[in-house]
Amino acid sequence: MSNALAVATVTQALALLIEHHLHPEIDMAVSVETRKPPSDPPTEPTITVFLYQVSHNPSMRNSDLVTRASDGTLLKRPAAALDLHFLISAYGEETELVGQRLIGSVVRTLHEIPVLPQELIEEAARRPYLAGSDLAESPQKVRFTPLQMDVDETSKLWGMLHNTPYSLSVVYQASLVLLDGHQKPVPAKPVQKPDVRVLPFGAPGAPEPGGVAGAPEPGGVAGGAGGPGAAPPTGAAPTAAETAGAPSGESRPGAAKRATNAGATSTARATVAKAAAGGGARAAKKAAGDGSTGARVAKSAAPSARSRARKATGGNPTDGADRKRGADHAREAGRAEDSGRRADDTGRADGEGRGRADGGKES
Repeated sequence: MSNALAVATVTQALALLIEHHLHPEIDMAVSVETRKPPSDPPTEPTITVFLYQVSHNPSMRNSDLVTRASDGTLLKRPAAALDLHFLISAYGEETELVGQRLIGSVVRTLHEIPVLPQELIEEAARRPYLAGSDLAESPQKVRFTPLQMDVDETSKLWGMLHNTPYSLSVVYQASLVLLDGHQKPVPAKPVQKPDVRVLPFGAPGAPEPGGVAGAPEPGGVAGGAGGPGAAPPTGAAPTAAETAGAPSGESRPGAAKRATNAGATSTARATVAKAAAGGGARAAKKAAGDGSTGARVAKSAAPSARSRARKATGGNPTDGADRKRGADHAREAGRAEDSGRRADDTGRADGEGRGRADGGKES
């Protein structure tokens, strides 16, 4: 940031930069002047530095639009961002190509040192007509960039210079020059009275203990409202289960906790008994199924025995051996059929009895 003298300071510092870096290529005395090209070209070696245009920087022109509050209070110090356009021309004896030698030295210097050095800005500010310039204190550096101009643009530029003959020249742009406003915003007031409050849990405006509403207490069982292990709501009257069996002098939360633990134990025992009853019923059904299977096997074996008896006799009652073998097969078939009936009756009775017993336990 700098004041309004920054534009003139950059022009003078640019002239000093060119003058200090003419040697060793230029071994003659050269006059570097900060003025527009003369209408009568000089014959002595001369370089003119002419600021022909000042424009607002397009990327920074809207950076400080909001500078005041709605009541007119200055919030931000305004700053104008400018680009400076310089026309640098060279004059001298044409037969010795002095102008071309000077232009070569200018291009070499600005390409080698594109940023304006701080010591040259301070030297330029020591001129009497630039006293008070604070460009050297600005953190924003000024950089020189060459501009390419075709023949049409060059003729227009020199056409603006009335009665001035064209001379060999180059054009450079200097960016960025910031011009500060006179007014400075009032600094914000420091904190005079800190307001820090410490509230215990339960006080108005204090956070609830536990962090999340409805979260289970440590060691408790998470559940819905009214579910097993759910904590009683705050402010609710103690139930009979909470107060039953509580010793004298015991607090209500302790009795409620003991009642909750007793209820959880009873629920666990009922669950175990129900699982055992279900296992007994399944075992009875399996036994009944095994009895039925045995009866079916016996029944299927009886017809096979009878058929073997008929085949043994072959319908010939005179053969004693055949008749004996047929009698044996018939007795075997009769015993198999009787065993099947008994196994069937026993399995059916056993299954019915166990089913009734298990049903009574479950109820």
